[in-house]
Amino acid sequence: MRVFTSVYLLLFAYTIAALVFWGLSLEKQNKRIFEQEVLLLQKNIDSLQQPFVYITKYEELSKKQKARKSQYVGEGATFFLVILIGASVVWSSFRRNIRLSKQQNNFMLSVTHELKSPIAAIKLNLQTLEKHKLDEENKLKLTERCIKEANRLNDLCNNMLFASQIEGRQYIAAKESFDLSELLEDCVKDYASRYPRVFDEDIIPACKITGDRVMLQMAVNNLLENAVKYTPAEKPILIKLEKNGHQVALQVIDQGPGIAEDEKKKVFNKFYRIGNEESRRSKGTGLGLYIVSKVVKQHKGTITVKDNKPQGSIFEISLPV
Repeated sequence: MRVFTSVYLLLFAYTIAALVFWGLSLEKQNKRIFEQEVLLLQKNIDSLQQPFVYITKYEELSKKQKARKSQYVGEGATFFLVILIGASVVWSSFRRNIRLSKQQNNFMLSVTHELKSPIAAIKLNLQTLEKHKLDEENKLKLTERCIKEANRLNDLCNNMLFASQIEGRQYIAAKESFDLSELLEDCVKDYASRYPRVFDEDIIPACKITGDRVMLQMAVNNLLENAVKYTPAEKPILIKLEKNGHQVALQVIDQGPGIAEDEKKKVFNKFYRIGNEESRRSKGTGLGLYIVSKVVKQHKGTITVKDNKPQGSIFEISLPV
């Protein structure tokens, strides 16, 4: 980064210096041309015998000199503008690539952790089942833990595959009429069975919409996963669904630490996660909210994040009926 910045600034300074030198050289050349033309005029026309003709020709030469100067200034300004635009594009592209590289590095770190943790948990549970003679209750607990970790792996793989398909424009969204209320209740029921916490529901019944059921289910699951991740276990998570005219509003309300104002738009960027990957305690890959925003955009809706009083965040999706 520092080496590129130094080389970039040196090249930019050299280009500007060369442009200034070129401009000064042309100005000197313009003056020489004018002086030579004046000398030639003095040889051909006597200023004392033909003063009017001499003054007319001299003014023409002066106009030519000014025209050449305007031409040089115009060309130089255009060239400088082109250099400035090119330099801005190169710099912004480099910064964007560096930022994306850091995000991808964070993504690889988080994915490695996300993959190793459930695999290690499943392996430990299976080894316990293999080496020890346990009663049915403990066997059932270990089996449920294995299923829970397997579900985490499945969600992670689905997110990665879906994000790849979205980027490559390979996923073709379906258009079908389905009950969004039923979908929400199924998602909440699934997460309630996977996580020992309270999910409060305020869902209107029989809310029919047209869209891709699979995509919206993945979006809802990611919002619930995000809420579970940041909300303390003893505090409830509220899921609301209401209809306002030709729009339906879905809210997932958590009681986590909340999101800073300058981070609220960034959280929907691909691979973006708040904080440093090496010191962050919360799990995740930075794909969940990115997928949610893409799904909502696919359905011509909007998603916003607001502060929950006194603590937490409200993720609200608005979709056309």
